Amino acid sequence: MEKAKVYFTKEITPENIVKMYEILNKPLTGKVAVKLHSGERGNQNYIRPEMVKKLVEHVKGTVVECNTAYDGARNTTEKHEKLMEEHGWTKYFDVDIMDAEGSDKVLEIPNGKVINKNYVGKNIDNYNSMLVLSHFKGHPMGGYGGALKQLSIGVASSFGKAYIHGAGNPEEIWSADQIKFLEAMADSASSITKKFEGNIVYINVMCNMSVDCDCCSVAEDPCIKDIGILASLDPVAIDRACIDLVEKSDDPGKNHLLERINSRHGTHTIDAAADLGIGIKEYELINID
Repeated sequence: MEKAKVYFTKEITPENIVKMYEILNKPLTGKVAVKLHSGERGNQNYIRPEMVKKLVEHVKGTVVECNTAYDGARNTTEKHEKLMEEHGWTKYFDVDIMDAEGSDKVLEIPNGKVINKNYVGKNIDNYNSMLVLSHFKGHPMGGYGGALKQLSIGVASSFGKAYIHGAGNPEEIWSADQIKFLEAMADSASSITKKFEGNIVYINVMCNMSVDCDCCSVAEDPCIKDIGILASLDPVAIDRACIDLVEKSDDPGKNHLLERINSRHGTHTIDAAADLGIGIKEYELINID
């Protein structure tokens, strides 16, 4: 069985992020959505716009986000747009809150393990391709955040986020069965990969790795030293490679991050996504100087 290719470089710079995209040899065409995390107000760990500016400009992309399903600075379009300005995103880029107005777009998931519909911002129809630019780190509920979380919770509308978290029941947003929640994430991610039909690439940046997500206004400081940048055409393989790099790290802080990932059964999302055929867990890590 052919392995997925995951490219890796240790030095995290704006120039290397562009270099890793170029190495994939998969130019994104048409109108390009750049899905990244805008960072909750008060969060100290999210990747700043200056770090990704060269790449977003390189692909002529539009930064896209969706509103959150919980209280904070991003749960309404008005507040989210203000925060995007505060955090510098609108200073450099065109920004699109995809579920800002109108009804959600509903994507069908006929083979879903837990959910059969994914509710996403309707503006997703304005784009021909997607760059999934993820900050790899821990997560209070999912265990970790990477490419698969960006595809699922990240692209989902405010209602869609509650729907996924609740494993199909938005009323159970914080109380659903953990395994079903993780499988719902894999389900929803599959609908996005299907929509873009291969016109999608993944870059994970392993820096500022806290056990908490960029969605946390009060997050722990990073517990493990920066590892590098990964790039792939396979969201399953790139997330699996990130977890493996944490496990192989000689930084003692890795144990805190791994405890967060494992206590939430975080890798089950990777397993479920592989079962759905989004990608494969077997990969070749190709080092780039």
